[in-house]
Amino acid sequence: MSEHAPDFVVVIPARLGSTRLLRKPLADIAGKPMVIRVAERAKQSQAHSVVVATDSPEIEAVCHAHRIKCLLTRADHPTGTDRIAEVAQLLKLPGDAIVVNVQGDEPLIPPELINQVALTLAQHPQCAISTVAVAITDLEDITNPNTVKVVLNRSGEALYFSRAPIPFVRDPASAQVAQHLRHIGIYAYRAQFLEAFTRLEMAPPEQAEALEQLRALWNGYRIAVHTALQAPPAGIDTAQDLERVRKILG
Repeated sequence: MSEHAPDFVVVIPARLGSTRLLRKPLADIAGKPMVIRVAERAKQSQAHSVVVATDSPEIEAVCHAHRIKCLLTRADHPTGTDRIAEVAQLLKLPGDAIVVNVQGDEPLIPPELINQVALTLAQHPQCAISTVAVAITDLEDITNPNTVKVVLNRSGEALYFSRAPIPFVRDPASAQVAQHLRHIGIYAYRAQFLEAFTRLEMAPPEQAEALEQLRALWNGYRIAVHTALQAPPAGIDTAQDLERVRKILG
């Protein structure tokens, strides 16, 4: 990326409770806990600050032992975005500050992608959020409800996110013009949006699809989407994912 990213803060939400992989943020990867691997990766970006946000004193202690900034947040946040909003308040960030949410289970996330999502938001002043998508052509991915799809307008802003195959190709003859994009779950937010988000009620399409970003669209907020040339390495959801990453970083 040739352009320099704007000033931004990375916040990494890390909860100790995980249904599929117990104590996931503290899982050892080549001698370091996962949350530390993620934070060190984020520090390779152009972020002027990297902060772990957790409800666990144990994770806080691990971060301090590795000299990673960590803030202890409330335990009752319904979403990771609410946790990030609390961090923005604790840090007393100005309303126009850019906050990048890096998931705590992404130890292989490319630092350039973190820079890019911040740059995309800076380049779209009319948007409150930015995120990333990548083209998909595999029919199995297009129809898989675990693969979230996004459709953009001509300005590169999100029209809708769905677990359904969107756009739906009604006529096979039009298939070649129907670009399918997979949403990649990294976000940049303006701090003023984060403060507003905590007061927004869940939206009907959000409840139907179980996709939190639909709350922003439902309430009229605009989301800029950077289309990446390739998908970043997958994060860690399962024990098999953990072994895969251990082999890469081991």
